[in-house]
Amino acid sequence: MAETLFFSSTSKDKRYAELLPQLQALIETEENPIANMANFCAALKEAFGWFWIGFYMVAGEELILGPFQGPVACTRIAKGKGVCGTAWAQEKTILVEDVEAFPGHIACSALSKSEIVVPLKKNGAVIGVLDIDSTELATFDLLDQTQLEKICQWFVTRL
Repeated sequence: MAETLFFSSTSKDKRYAELLPQLQALIETEENPIANMANFCAALKEAFGWFWIGFYMVAGEELILGPFQGPVACTRIAKGKGVCGTAWAQEKTILVEDVEAFPGHIACSALSKSEIVVPLKKNGAVIGVLDIDSTELATFDLLDQTQLEKICQWFVTRL
């Protein structure tokens, strides 16, 4: 497959439907997890234009910054801290409409206004999280949560 993505609609649900098969074609033949995470982030950025998209991977009791698209970011996050560390500790997706209202939010960028974090589970354990930030309040909804969880569930098979 050529490394070009195509989206025929501006509708969010249709973009998700078009994204997954293109992601699969882009990633399925590559074995390197860093390359796959990088292309995964780039594809989401191209599809939706969100402010920041990236991975934090579990290393001991911390999440360590992995491949991402967007401005520089926090490098290490403790388990249970911020949205990412909380999603890891609780082993569930956290959707935040207003990051200023989230207790203990870690502000890597003052421009971030809303966030969604999806844990990556492999063999019953969280191995990392997908973190996505927007410069707009209440950007993410149940459709994003459902679709991102579905995509991440497939993606961990490539890590």
